[in-house]
Amino acid sequence: MAPKDKNVAIIMSDSTKKEDASTNAKKKAESLQPDLDTMSDEDKILKERLETCVSTLINENQEAAVTIPIRLKALEVIVTELRTSTSSMTSVPKPLKFLRPHFGVLKTLYTEFEGGSDALDIDGLELRARLADVLAVLALTMGTPEERESLSFKLKSAKDHKALLDRGAESKYLDDSLGSWGHEFVRTLAGEIGQEYAARVVDGADPDDDVAFEDLFQMVDDIVPFHLTHNAEAEAVDLLIEVQRLTKLLELDAVDEKNFNRICLYLTKTAAYISDPDDVEEMLETAYEIFRKQGHYFDALRVTLKMGRTGNITGLLKDCEDALVRKQMCMLLGRHRVNYEVDESEIEADDVAVLNELIGNEKLSEHFIKLAQDLDVMDPKTPEDIYKSHLAETAGFSRRRETGAQVDSARANLASTFVNAFVNAGFGQDKLMTPNNEWLYKNKDHGMLSAAASLGMILLWNVEEGLTQVDKFLYSSEEYVKAGAALAVGILSSGVRNDADPALALLTEHVESDVHIMKCAASSGLGIAYAGMARDDVMEVLLPVVEQTGGGPSGMMQVCQAGLALGMIFVGTCDDNVGGSIVQRLMEASEEELSHSHARFLCLGLALLFLGQEEKAEAMIEALRTIDHTLSKYAVVMLETCAYTGSGNVLKVQEMLHQCSEHLSDNAEHQMAAVMGIGLITMGEEVGTEMALRTFDHLLHYCELPIKRAVPLALGALHISNPDFAVVDQLSRLSHDPDSELSQNAILALGLASAGTNNSRVAGLLRQLSEFYSKEAGHVFCVRISQGLLHMGKGLMTLNPFHSDKVLLNGAAMGGVLVLLHSCLDLKNTILDKTHYLLYYLTGAMNPRMLITVDEELKWKSVTVRVGQAVETVGQAGKPKRITGFQTHSTPVLLAQPERAELGTEEVIAVSSVLEGIVIVKDNPEFEAEEKDDKKKK
Repeated sequence: MAPKDKNVAIIMSDSTKKEDASTNAKKKAESLQPDLDTMSDEDKILKERLETCVSTLINENQEAAVTIPIRLKALEVIVTELRTSTSSMTSVPKPLKFLRPHFGVLKTLYTEFEGGSDALDIDGLELRARLADVLAVLALTMGTPEERESLSFKLKSAKDHKALLDRGAESKYLDDSLGSWGHEFVRTLAGEIGQEYAARVVDGADPDDDVAFEDLFQMVDDIVPFHLTHNAEAEAVDLLIEVQRLTKLLELDAVDEKNFNRICLYLTKTAAYISDPDDVEEMLETAYEIFRKQGHYFDALRVTLKMGRTGNITGLLKDCEDALVRKQMCMLLGRHRVNYEVDESEIEADDVAVLNELIGNEKLSEHFIKLAQDLDVMDPKTPEDIYKSHLAETAGFSRRRETGAQVDSARANLASTFVNAFVNAGFGQDKLMTPNNEWLYKNKDHGMLSAAASLGMILLWNVEEGLTQVDKFLYSSEEYVKAGAALAVGILSSGVRNDADPALALLTEHVESDVHIMKCAASSGLGIAYAGMARDDVMEVLLPVVEQTGGGPSGMMQVCQAGLALGMIFVGTCDDNVGGSIVQRLMEASEEELSHSHARFLCLGLALLFLGQEEKAEAMIEALRTIDHTLSKYAVVMLETCAYTGSGNVLKVQEMLHQCSEHLSDNAEHQMAAVMGIGLITMGEEVGTEMALRTFDHLLHYCELPIKRAVPLALGALHISNPDFAVVDQLSRLSHDPDSELSQNAILALGLASAGTNNSRVAGLLRQLSEFYSKEAGHVFCVRISQGLLHMGKGLMTLNPFHSDKVLLNGAAMGGVLVLLHSCLDLKNTILDKTHYLLYYLTGAMNPRMLITVDEELKWKSVTVRVGQAVETVGQAGKPKRITGFQTHSTPVLLAQPERAELGTEEVIAVSSVLEGIVIVKDNPEFEAEEKDDKKKK
């Protein structure tokens, strides 16, 4: 319908006079017009109305009757049509389509107006400002992307509005928000602001100077709240990242209880893809502050632990007034192995003793055994229950087992010791070690050491009872048994804090003794007991051992064991004292000492100090390069890979691949470390993991033998306790390789990938391998170790270092896995020789894979939960499902590595945002209120 307004009527009557006076530009644009025959009547009317408005606006004949107020009204008709038009998702709105031919003409008109603000009166200035607004919207579909026309016109419009204010006139369009033009316009504008910001920085503008970008930031201040209030949190964060002003989020009222979770999830996940360490820190810091502001202290603690800022813990516990949340936070600190003690003078709480008990994991053994009883797996298992030799496919093999007395082999017994230790870990009972001492003496020398130490693994986390059982062996006349008992003390204290501090009290004298094996075992014991605790008093005991010189190969062995222990204790702390001492010892070491088979573990101790610390390791890397020995290259690569573990840094992956490009058959240890480094850098991040798998295929096809030997270890590191079908298949093929070292590594990688899962497919493969290699002692030993790992804790444990929904990387756990991986690079001199007790470093990575729900008194409370495959929901609209293919269970339940749990009932609320480990639940008051309402209705 034609408009009834008087002024618009004049416009429409004038249009007939102007038909003959169309410009060349308009003629050219006619080809772009939709065909009139195919248009509906409504569209024809709309098209005619818009063309009339454009004609009036242009006023080509300079008619005096067409005043600026009339032209403004014509422009307002266009604005109204643009704003009120709707279209489907796949089509352009009609007004934009019909105005397309006139874009050039309107731009020309704007150019004519651009004679400077002083030359125009207030009405003219207002018309120019409004025209710029319209052109900015039209440029959405008609402008060229490189010229950033939408932004250019919008900036000019803002400038005109400011000029109007300066003249004391108020523009009625000044308060028009950007959002009134629609989502798509705001998104386009946000993209162009990012490009404009980058262009100005390239041209020399200072990124820290707000004045240089003032016009852009005014728009950013409009766009970000608009996005946040319209469920486009990801776009708001992206824009702030592009203009390097992420901290603006903290000043906005638009961040509220409805959207802060989505914002923080996007920030923490995006941080993994940012290359600049300062930007990563800023993103995590922003997420931390938002969580704090919203009173979600548990999530704030997760972020602060990810940043490695333990100094924030006290402040968070102080600010948190909810006693249950405080307890849940302390459980997280215990799981992450943080050496923190709640001080009564700093934190006013009635339950300080309980909080310290939770951080110290004092009840971990009790919960684990209760879980085992609930799942009915308390009965101890023998190694034969794991081997299942009666299932062997070859009759000859089977008969050999049945006929005649079995000849006890020292190596077979040693393997059984480890299998028994891994399978019955934490259960406090077994059929070899706890009934009597017979098994101990079926081993010899170093085998006795590992057998005595296995007692610590069986009594894992149970310090009180464990010490009672181990104590008698500390006074044995046999040095190896005594050393094993010392190691057992360290193992059973792993990750558990006790007021008496038994590990340090009992092992200090043995570290200072002159007996070689006692010194090595006690050092390892301290490293396992205090992994990740960064205890200065333990450092004072071990540093003198690292700094000692002389003593030949035995002396160097002691230095290496103490250095590795210090690396485990101070993992990820960049401690100057430890780092300085180790690098000094490496620089002063003789050629013979650096060629020692275990010198790699001294380098690993140094590397662990910088685990996940990225560029902080640069100075130490330069120091290592000055060492004139082949070990130097290996140490540098190892340190670099540790520093970037779990970061997903693509540039570092390329550097590691570059290391592998040289074809070497000797002195290629650094290449093996680089291959493992690719796995370590990309672990914990799905896209990187997928890409790494393809890379390893290329390495297996085209590279030399040393590189191929490290590939299975890297595959295992990428899938710890996560037996992915394709990876298991690949490792199974490699386990039959003619090269013995490659096949042994593949067998151990199978154990690592399936650790604690009881995976039946891997169990079948390992049984076949034990038969296939029945005459190869080294291979059989590796198969047995893998079988022990597969059935670790009877399937109730995991070795995966990632926890808290894969957000946090536990340094002690990663360190334990790295000790195994680097031992595998030289199996014949480590695990297959006399230092098989290094396998016990895996204790630091062993954690129950349970979900237990407890009430407010920390007593077990069974609730319904859904367990399914975790689904990534970052940046998705609405409330997407976080798990798929779920099953409903009652707690306690076991969680596999790729799985996630969520509550299956509304009766209770979880205090923790992540359902893992021990979770406190409380009654849902709203649920009770609903029940009461129902009763009233009845």
